[in-house]
Amino acid sequence: MSEEFTGNILIVQDGEPTATINSALAGAVTEALNHGDIEEIYGALNGLRGVMSEDLIDLAEESQQAIRGLRYTPGAALGVSRGAVKRPEELERVLSVLQAHNITFLLLIGDRETQEAGASLVALAESQGYALRLVGLPSSLSNELSLTDHCPGYGSVAKLVASVAKSIAFDAASHGNHDLVSILEVGGGHTGWIAAAASLAKRRNELGDPPHLILMPEVAFDADAFIEHVRTVLKSHTYCQVVVGAGLVDGDGNYAATSIASEAASISGILGTSEYLKSLIEQHLAVKVETTELGPLQRCAAQVASKTDSDEAFLTGQSAVKAVVSGTTGKMITLSRTESDSYGCETGFAELGDVANSAKAFPANWINEDGVSVSYQYYKYASPLASGSVEVPSENGVLNYVTLSTNRVNKVLEASSMA
Repeated sequence: MSEEFTGNILIVQDGEPTATINSALAGAVTEALNHGDIEEIYGALNGLRGVMSEDLIDLAEESQQAIRGLRYTPGAALGVSRGAVKRPEELERVLSVLQAHNITFLLLIGDRETQEAGASLVALAESQGYALRLVGLPSSLSNELSLTDHCPGYGSVAKLVASVAKSIAFDAASHGNHDLVSILEVGGGHTGWIAAAASLAKRRNELGDPPHLILMPEVAFDADAFIEHVRTVLKSHTYCQVVVGAGLVDGDGNYAATSIASEAASISGILGTSEYLKSLIEQHLAVKVETTELGPLQRCAAQVASKTDSDEAFLTGQSAVKAVVSGTTGKMITLSRTESDSYGCETGFAELGDVANSAKAFPANWINEDGVSVSYQYYKYASPLASGSVEVPSENGVLNYVTLSTNRVNKVLEASSMA
């Protein structure tokens, strides 16, 4: 790029945290320190709404030990927003803050709403003649972003779900006597990407191997068929293990747990899918039912994060910095598999607007005809993403994460009432 194009870089984390969202931040900061065209390295506290509040910190002042430690630290170290930034006046405020702090390079790490905001900011900057180079970095628990083979964050939650499912199965096997149903509820919104990951716990890809039933939003829930599936499993096994995505819907498109139309309610407000299944089983079968909800562990279980996932998140951070410095804007970093016998991954680009306007559906042909299990194609897709372990230091047996010192950048604008 031209030597005249210099300025400060701002890194933003937004959307839902993942076990590896900080690895992307670490990769970006590490790479940014290598480029003289980048004058200052800033981070925004609490996502794009933190930008609106002008809550910026100096990441270059953080210790190298802290930056390295981000690779094994859960949560979003910078914090994320509550609520997407979409309204024109909100985007105008963000751009005003960027201009006030001479931010010419902007990296957005996050989900589809984050990338959508990025596309809007690129268009706004162009309309106002502001030279801004913006690149998005995918990060998603539910693997929702299209045009990339997979999203950083997904491999780690897949490993967690499979690990927990397998551990619970061993517990259930120890005290079941053809009279125990164990239900594990996971997230994933309107897709079954997270629920499907439980199949990685199987030793054999068949109905008889736990988890016995995997219920995904892509398959309309039929209560009678479900009870019959459970009854069949219990005839030949001492327990039945069920994994269910919280967004399970019935044949009418209503959330199974609430009978509320899926279009009429936020998935984050739908609770109790596992309790609904428990109640249903207890009405029809004389068995004991145990339920487990992973909840926030899906976002923050860094102690079981996938090394592949962490390394690829770090790579997206490095690649994004290289991209904006070389003149790229309006793109999202993508991951694609290399054509080789063993798993490999390389980065590429997709248009932010294209990413914002589509979602990554779970392939219908990866769901078996029984509707409660997934095929070997999914195993081949997901198992490399969940491989390897991230070493997390501990002190007296307790995990020892890092926190940033958050050295504040002075505010120069009047406070905004929108933030």
